[in-house]
Amino acid sequence: MQLQPIKQSFQVQYDYQLYFTSGLFALENTLFAKLIADYKGFEPVKLLFVLDDGVKNHHPELINQIEAYCKKNQQTIKYTITLVLSGGEQVKNSDAAIDSILKGVNENKICRHSFVVAIGGGAVIDMVGYAAAIAHRGVKLIRIPTTVLSQNDSAVGVKNSVNAFKKKNFLGTFAPPFAIINDSDFLETLEQRDWISGISEAIKVALIKDKSFFKYIADNATALKNREMEPMQYVIYKCAEMHMHHIAQGGDPFESGSSRPLDFGHWAAHKMEFMTNYELRHGEAVAKGIALDVTYAQLVGLISEADLQHILDVMIAIGFDLSLPVQSAEQITSLLNGIEEFREHLGGQLTITLISDLGVKHDVHTIDMDLMTQAVSKLNHQFALN
Repeated sequence: MQLQPIKQSFQVQYDYQLYFTSGLFALENTLFAKLIADYKGFEPVKLLFVLDDGVKNHHPELINQIEAYCKKNQQTIKYTITLVLSGGEQVKNSDAAIDSILKGVNENKICRHSFVVAIGGGAVIDMVGYAAAIAHRGVKLIRIPTTVLSQNDSAVGVKNSVNAFKKKNFLGTFAPPFAIINDSDFLETLEQRDWISGISEAIKVALIKDKSFFKYIADNATALKNREMEPMQYVIYKCAEMHMHHIAQGGDPFESGSSRPLDFGHWAAHKMEFMTNYELRHGEAVAKGIALDVTYAQLVGLISEADLQHILDVMIAIGFDLSLPVQSAEQITSLLNGIEEFREHLGGQLTITLISDLGVKHDVHTIDMDLMTQAVSKLNHQFALN
C-alpha cells in the first residue's frame, strides 16, 4: 500500500495594539489596569516586570509606583517581582540576562496566561521578548518602550532577538506582543544622543515610503533637535503607524522572503555597531548607514546630488554625526563584509533597499564594491573624523 502525503494548512490571526499615554503607573491612570482586566476580568493576572536599569536610575520611584499601582488594582493584577537588568546593546550579548528572566518565570510560576512586562530601551525590549517567547513556548508580553527608537520602531514590530557568534540578532523569534504602551514621560529624561538617535528610524521609513513625512521631518529638524515634544510625538506616532502598517500589509510579516525594506541602511549599521563594540547607539549607526546608502544611490545614478545633499543636511540639522568609524583599508573591507553577512542573515538572494527618489524605495540585488568604497570615502571626506 502506497501512503499519500497528508497536507494541512491553517491561518492564525494576530491582534495587538499600541497605546499612548503619560504617567502610566500614576494611581489615577486606568489604562494599564483596564488592559489586563480586558484580557481576563474574572481573576487577577500574574505579572512579572523587567526593568532597564537606566530607566530605574532616571526614575528612582518607578518600582514603588508599580508596586503601589498593582496593589490598588489587586483585583485585576497579581504582582510578583521586578527584575532590574542592565540596558544597552550589551544586554543582548549576555546569556546571564536571558537566564535571569527564565529563572524569574520559573520561580514565580509565570504561565502562558500570565504576562512578562518589559520596560526599557530597544535592546532590553528585544532580549526580554526573546526570553518570554522561549519560556513555555511563549509567555504573553507587554512592551513599555522608553526611548524614541523603541517607541517608534523596535518595540512596535513582531521580532525579538539577541546577539550570538559576533552577529547581531542571530538568535530570535517572531512573536507579536500582547500590547505596546508608549509613555511620553520616559522621553523627558533621555540623554540628547538617545533623543536624537531614534529619529533615524523615522527618516528611514519616510525615505522609502512617504515623501511628505520626510518633508515634515526636514521642516521640523531644529525643533526636533531642541527637544520639542509635539513634533517628536508626531514623528513617533507616524513612524510607528507606518511600521505596523507595513507588517500587516506587506504580505511578509515574518520575513520569509528576501526583501526587507524596513532594514534600509541597516546592513552597514549592524556592522558598525559590532565594529565599535556597540559604543554606537543603534539609531546613530542607522543614521550613518542611511547616509552611506544614499551616497551610494547617488553614485549609481538613482538619486540626484541635490537630493543626496538635502537628506544629509536634514540629518546634520537634527544633530547626527555622519562620519563612518572606518579609516583604514582593512576597516573598510570589514565594513563591506557586512553586505554578505546581511544576506546570510536574511537568506536567499541578496536584497539591499536603496531609494530612487524621496519616498520611493528601490531594491537592488548586487552591490558595486568599488562604488560602495567610493561612497565610504566620499562620506568620510565630507564629514571627516576628528
